[in-house]
Amino acid sequence: MHSTDRALVLGAGGLVGTAWTAGLASGLRRNGVDLGEADLIVGTSAGAITAALLATGQDPDRLATPVRTPDSTPPRVDGRRLGEAFAVLGDAASDPAGARRRVGRIALAAETGPEQAHIARMRATVGADQWPDRRLLIPVTDAETGEQEVLDRASGAPLPSAVAASTAFPGIYPPITVNGRRYLDGSLHSATNAALATGSRMLVVIDPQAHLFPRELLRRELAAAAAHTAVTIEPDPAALRAFGSDLNDRTAWEPAYQAGLRQAADAAQRLRPAWTTGSDPG
Repeated sequence: MHSTDRALVLGAGGLVGTAWTAGLASGLRRNGVDLGEADLIVGTSAGAITAALLATGQDPDRLATPVRTPDSTPPRVDGRRLGEAFAVLGDAASDPAGARRRVGRIALAAETGPEQAHIARMRATVGADQWPDRRLLIPVTDAETGEQEVLDRASGAPLPSAVAASTAFPGIYPPITVNGRRYLDGSLHSATNAALATGSRMLVVIDPQAHLFPRELLRRELAAAAAHTAVTIEPDPAALRAFGSDLNDRTAWEPAYQAGLRQAADAAQRLRPAWTTGSDPG
């Protein structure tokens, strides 16, 4: 007996990953697979944006173009601190916990603008203030301890703050305060955090950054999730061309969204039988 029927995991991927995931979700809906029907949704970093949108019953088409905040406040990237964070993460294999703590100190020292500006950006992008009734999990990283925290509707964090925290990559966005703690990007532990979706009949993992990490990492998380049927979807070659070399290139948003739409037809053929019956899609 599985504790959850259908689970959906949406992974990190920067601005273009957000756009591609939203386009894929929109295209899947048009092809008879509504990911918003999932009983459990896990959204990490960029994936938290589309996860919150789907879990609150909205149409992913609202992300076909970048959403502008009311005051159009742009992010304030601290290039020096961002470079330091990437250097630490690139050498994190021997001591990942220590690397996360060092990155947390870098994030706290970075000049990336006020928290409220990023929360406002995420509120405008997600289009919702309240947590949904269905289960939505948003992993984040404690800036001081480097430990993972999983935010949900019982955590006391407003939904836009939870999404802002999970997307707060060091040097790009500021750490976000929730219940007196400062939190960073949830992808510092895992690009997908698929292991949080345990015990489902059907598990769908959408991983915009699959091409950047060893496949063994996701295989271990899928094993921990122990789903009856698991399907992973990653960008196809056409999508990767649309992404370009910079996952935070806003000019690639609409091409990435369209790439997700195009890829959805093939993905729907794989997903449709298992999404409705739990059979193995092959």
